[in-house]
Amino acid sequence: MANTHFGFQTVDENEKARKVAGVFTSVASKYDIMNDLMSVGLHRIWKPFAVGLANVHEGQRVLDVAGGSGDLTRLFLKKVGSSGQVVLTDINNAMLRVGRDRLLDEGKTTPTAQCDAERLPFPDNYFDCVSIAFGLRNVTHKDAALREMKRVLKPGGRVIVLEFSKVAKPLEKAYDLYSFKLLPKMGEIIANDADSYRYLAESIRMHPGQEELKKMMEEAGLERVEYFNMTGGVVAVHRGYKL
Repeated sequence: MANTHFGFQTVDENEKARKVAGVFTSVASKYDIMNDLMSVGLHRIWKPFAVGLANVHEGQRVLDVAGGSGDLTRLFLKKVGSSGQVVLTDINNAMLRVGRDRLLDEGKTTPTAQCDAERLPFPDNYFDCVSIAFGLRNVTHKDAALREMKRVLKPGGRVIVLEFSKVAKPLEKAYDLYSFKLLPKMGEIIANDADSYRYLAESIRMHPGQEELKKMMEEAGLERVEYFNMTGGVVAVHRGYKL
């Protein structure tokens, strides 16, 4: 059995999916509150920026992978209009229900599907855009997920990856203090779950940096791959095309 990383731990690949599911089931009900705290509210800027880079138009189809609480889905729905379609997916049922219920409470209906990013249940050449925000680092086989995203894209379509990345050198010490000291404490106080937020901090450190992820996207068959750093590299948006 092959091994992989769960935060700083080395675990069997099959065990990672179970452990990640446990984390997100635990934090689902407090996920949006913690998002605001984790990012000091900046995720409300990062997400619209990523959606803007997708350059989605009215009538187009979008797949929001690992869409969780539905923040990107909501933004994409405004772009595609009533003639378009946004499909919200997540591997975790608790997170998917949070997103679906929030959208329904706002009077928005859109298809939802519980599925694995590594095995997307959609036809080839179907979507104009595929997005994944703060989800790729939790996927066991990131290369497989990126290949699947490319497969379901129409020619001319684009993949958008919004993810925590490698911060600029001057920010490293302050960022480490925040990630490994303050974040687990906030998780303990607000979500009664320090361990899950410690994993989230560790998973960020184990995720490929900007150049490494760009190379992975190119190896998955995406072209014209570029990235945009935000907040000193705390996050980056990668964009690649299927030509």
